[in-house]
Amino acid sequence: MTFLLLLFAALAGCLVWCSTALAAPDEEDLCKSRGYPVGTARNWFFDECVRVGSFTHQAEIPGIFLGSVNAMQAAAMPLVFGKADVEPPYRWSVGGQPGLTVDDYLNRQRVMALLVIKDGVIQVERYQYDRTADHRFLSNSMAKTVTALAIGLAHREGRIRSLDDRAETYAPKLAGTLYGDTTVRNLLRMASGAKFEEIYNGKDDLARYGAASARDGAAGGAKVITERLYPQGSVFNYASAETDMLALVLQGATGETLSSYLQTRLWEPMGAQSAGLWRTDSTGLERASGNFNATARDYARLGVLLANDGRRSDRPDLGEIIPRDFLLEATDWKQHPPAFAPKKATPYYGYGYQVWTFPGVQRRFALLGVYGQAIFVDPSQKLVMVHLAANATAKAGQTSMGRELGALWYGLVSHYGAW
Repeated sequence: MTFLLLLFAALAGCLVWCSTALAAPDEEDLCKSRGYPVGTARNWFFDECVRVGSFTHQAEIPGIFLGSVNAMQAAAMPLVFGKADVEPPYRWSVGGQPGLTVDDYLNRQRVMALLVIKDGVIQVERYQYDRTADHRFLSNSMAKTVTALAIGLAHREGRIRSLDDRAETYAPKLAGTLYGDTTVRNLLRMASGAKFEEIYNGKDDLARYGAASARDGAAGGAKVITERLYPQGSVFNYASAETDMLALVLQGATGETLSSYLQTRLWEPMGAQSAGLWRTDSTGLERASGNFNATARDYARLGVLLANDGRRSDRPDLGEIIPRDFLLEATDWKQHPPAFAPKKATPYYGYGYQVWTFPGVQRRFALLGVYGQAIFVDPSQKLVMVHLAANATAKAGQTSMGRELGALWYGLVSHYGAW
């Protein structure tokens, strides 16, 4: 009888421990009890209760941007990842706390999916908030880098003759606007010089541009951005509208939308396993500054392609899927003017062609989106981290996620070599 009582107590204790261990941070703030509901066209981006549901079903929400959804179909023969038998013993420190683990990070941060890939092999694959490998996760501004890759492909094909051509050369609807008079290269660097505030409060220049572009498309939105504070090319200033201008340039140069153009040039060749879905505006043009949806593993496939300088190691016959010279220029801060260097463009990151660059001699870079979306890439180590989240604030640096995510990446890189 005593043995049975002890066994029951142990089982009860285990159940309590399991419940605690399996609970993700702030589940009720994110409305787990309501099944992580999906929002509407009005509240999907700002309402915390619908964040998990909306960030994994954004392509299905009717009425967003008064547009529809463009698809990039999966490859006939997807790239197959290997998977490690056990997770490596990654450890790192933050805030004076040494020896932190992947479990610690997931218990502290609102992460929906976390993948770590080394040499094409998945080392870590975790999901929270009832999300799975089958869900498509919203990119937010990670899509900006995908847009830049399209520009690089169009340049290789001669559709865009020079990155120093003005945008209106390829997008006549931009003629007479500030953005039309800005070069493609300066749009890639977020360096139009335009007065543009982007703080995600629904009242900034991003909201003003968004309202105009919802009515009249990206070219109509360009007309409300009229003041140039700095000479173009001289100052980095983050402005999502500039990525939408690149989508107009791409469409004018190629006669195709982003999704159509990238279908056979990127998504299929890189070996995507699922369709990628991109929200459009009322004109049918993708909202290129964000609004792309893909599985965590397909984001990982993109990261691995970038880590391999635009090639697939298993398919050398495909050659350079992404032009290597363009990719190196896009992601190496040393190939840009000093204004775009790490700790100059921002207090930490530098900025390349729609991609964030890390300080240091080694070339490392990141695709970043608000609320904690990220793909971190270290080409020298063939190391990729995919991080898809539902942070409490749009800017991860306004919560502990910003610092802890950086520490996690530092720990992964340091596990395999020196930073």
